[in-house]
Amino acid sequence: MVLNKDTAKKTAELLLQINAIKLEPENPFTWASGWKSPIYCDNRVMLSYPEIRDFVRKEMAKQVEELYGKPDVIAGVATGAIGIGILVADALGLPFVYVRPEPKSHGRQNQVEGHLEAGQSVVVIEDLISTGKSSLNAVRALRSQQVDVKGMIAVFTYGFSLADANFAEEKLNLHTLSDYAHLIEQASETNYIEESQMQTLLQWKSNPQQWK
Repeated sequence: MVLNKDTAKKTAELLLQINAIKLEPENPFTWASGWKSPIYCDNRVMLSYPEIRDFVRKEMAKQVEELYGKPDVIAGVATGAIGIGILVADALGLPFVYVRPEPKSHGRQNQVEGHLEAGQSVVVIEDLISTGKSSLNAVRALRSQQVDVKGMIAVFTYGFSLADANFAEEKLNLHTLSDYAHLIEQASETNYIEESQMQTLLQWKSNPQQWK
């Protein structure tokens, strides 16, 4: 869920501004899952823009403290949230670890990289939530280390009901700086999209798996 509407709209505005989020209803993207989509999101782009990077760093750090106080460790989900997670950990003066999709096949075969101790409290940082599958895979890897995962904060979510169900099943709280609803609202208000395009974007959101 979004904590602050103003932050949600400002985040959407900035991500659109630098093409971290692209809306192209007439020329859909194909996701790795095979889904056709009029939107593509790559929040790693914002790492190249110091002012926007600093905005995200401050807002995410503020939400971590507001929701959870100061955890012992900040964890980033590889690879998209490593840079963002480091920014948040640095803002809070906290240790940082990151979680691979799966254990390394060589060396120490780590899935969690960095120093982590059993019993520590952890907040997970993510860049983007679609179905939540890869994000929750990271959470399970952390919990296998006997740490207390307090929750997850992400830059953006598409707001799929499937993701909501997956997070509920894992019993994990998710908060995001912005989401699809605030993105569409901001894009409409700033004339980034036309009314006909907005209808397409709303239709896609209602049934993304079947949308053509």
